[in-house]
Amino acid sequence: MKTLIFIVMVAFSSALAGCSDLPIPKADNILTGSTSIKIGMTKNQVASVYGEPDSKRMVVAKEWGEYREEWFYKARYSGLPVGTDYLVDDVFLYFDGENLTNISQKPLGKSEEVAEADAQ
Repeated sequence: MKTLIFIVMVAFSSALAGCSDLPIPKADNILTGSTSIKIGMTKNQVASVYGEPDSKRMVVAKEWGEYREEWFYKARYSGLPVGTDYLVDDVFLYFDGENLTNISQKPLGKSEEVAEADAQ
């Protein structure tokens, strides 16, 4: 009987270890629905929370008057029974140099190619 309990515990522990790649939302994020990404964070800090973006590109917007780097994260539903926005919505992040300046669920700027065509 002790051997059976030991085998079940090892199997359960192995199963839990396989879930370690799943980002676990913090309690305050679940309760408030806010993300753990904040304006002013560096690219490294953002990448440590969200991982590498699905795409990166340089964009320009009238409000900025200059190019900023846009990181796009495609929504990934994890199957968790909570609606934390960083798990279920697309996210566009904008960086001026190394720091996060804007967070949006829709694109705010135009890519270099589109901006150049508009200028002509």
